[in-house]
Amino acid sequence: MSDNPTLIAQISDLHIKANGLLSYKKVDTQAALLRAIENLNALRPQPDMVVITGDLVDFGAVEEYQTLRQLLRRLQLPFRLMPGNHDDRQALREVFADHLYLQHGVTLNWQLKVGPLQLLALDSSVPGQPWGEVDAHQLRWLEQHLAREPAAPTLVMLHHPPFICGIDHMDRQRLRDPGALAAVIARYPQVERVLCGHLHRSLQTRFAGTLAVCAPGLSHQVAFDLQPDGPAHFVLEPPGFLLHRWQPGQGMVTHQCAIGDYSGPWPFYDEQGLID
Repeated sequence: MSDNPTLIAQISDLHIKANGLLSYKKVDTQAALLRAIENLNALRPQPDMVVITGDLVDFGAVEEYQTLRQLLRRLQLPFRLMPGNHDDRQALREVFADHLYLQHGVTLNWQLKVGPLQLLALDSSVPGQPWGEVDAHQLRWLEQHLAREPAAPTLVMLHHPPFICGIDHMDRQRLRDPGALAAVIARYPQVERVLCGHLHRSLQTRFAGTLAVCAPGLSHQVAFDLQPDGPAHFVLEPPGFLLHRWQPGQGMVTHQCAIGDYSGPWPFYDEQGLID
């Protein structure tokens, strides 16, 4: 086994629209994706894989997926797609017909080895509903793959968070029956992370003996409001993505990376030492 790190970039909640339309008449999600792609292409060392954890487009329309496909041609890294509650499985399959991992079964689950890491994607989308679900068949599929690779550090991925975050309107559309998923994951200590999106915020919490991590939105963020029955609002806070780094002997570390142009980098030291 190589001692080199394995890098998995995670972007989420693209909400791509077609024909130059703005999401919620405010957010240029196409421009946001292009900025993210520019950042990802410039990373050194480059990630081994980019996973896109759902809400690929805004309304599940074929023309939106066609727009997404055109934009992703600029990404110079391998990537894999997962659906969210804004997606339509059939339209996604139609436009990305050459992505064979999307063409099997009712739900779009897939497994992939990236170096020593195992990636397990669960399709938590429920047609016509904002909330998520992972059924008994999917849980058996998950357990079978975890049992086959007990020594492989694993990322389990789904769109909907399996935890309460305290933002009421989002908690009402989280994953239903997260205890069933937790019961499976708790039996397999090789699960390094449970990755999700949907919340448009960076969050972390303990879950089933591991760490559940939510990626920030790629363009807009859900407004931070912990009041009971707070309104469903979004804000244009800085977008970002996650970079999951695994290395033998060191384990998994997750970095949050901001997207945008910011001043710097500046040195801490000059020829006299620490700059004062």
